[in-house]
Amino acid sequence: MGSGMGAYGGEVRPVESASGETMLLWGLGQPVAHRNNALVRQAAHTFELDACGRRLSLLQSPSSMATPGVTGAVVWDSGVVLAKFLEHAADSQRLLLRDARAVDLGSGCGLVGCVVALLGAHVVLTDLPDRLKLLRKNVNLNVDDPHVAGSARVTELVWGDDPHHELLKEPLPDFVLGSDVIYNEEAVDDLLLTLNQLSGQHTTILLAGELRNDAVLECFLEAAMQDFLIACIEQDQWHPEFRSNRVALFILVKKPEKYSTD
Repeated sequence: MGSGMGAYGGEVRPVESASGETMLLWGLGQPVAHRNNALVRQAAHTFELDACGRRLSLLQSPSSMATPGVTGAVVWDSGVVLAKFLEHAADSQRLLLRDARAVDLGSGCGLVGCVVALLGAHVVLTDLPDRLKLLRKNVNLNVDDPHVAGSARVTELVWGDDPHHELLKEPLPDFVLGSDVIYNEEAVDDLLLTLNQLSGQHTTILLAGELRNDAVLECFLEAAMQDFLIACIEQDQWHPEFRSNRVALFILVKKPEKYSTD
């Protein structure tokens, strides 16, 4: 175990090989033996969660899940884990989010982005064009308040395409966040292109992923290790009430330029 990585001051476990990490997560954690989506109710039209001294209420669209490829219309365990981890890390002063600039990838219903704004960051929540209506509703319901320490806005972002120039303004974001963004091998290259575009040497990337397919995770880690240093944040660092063996939490920072590979 190592102490700290990027902007995170807690303990991390360096990822030294993609195959080794995948074997470790599936071998020790046995994710398939644990209940999927134990922290959420995807059949409900509203998902509620206490965070940052508030009761967040997020609209869901369970009927949209019948459309192939649409997964962002409901909240997933990985989003809850990441949101509550960020709150816990901020409360324990392992992570400073106040006044930070953040981008949330594949925001879905907007849970992670809303929590980050409540913690004082200025966050841009992003998703595909057809997902933005629900996302904007949830941001307005939960963050459109003068008492909120940070701010949140919503914009379109298709991974692999050139991001809106506002997202690339210098300095680049302090944080790039994503929950359940590692889901198939076809999306890995586009996701990594976007992570590279949005990240500078000072950027900390935090990704929470549902452990569904070991081959997909290994593919992502192997490709990401070309440009990023990667570590796993173990469950003892998460919020004690929001842990799941079906979820992994990774932290990434760009390699110093002289160590990057083509």
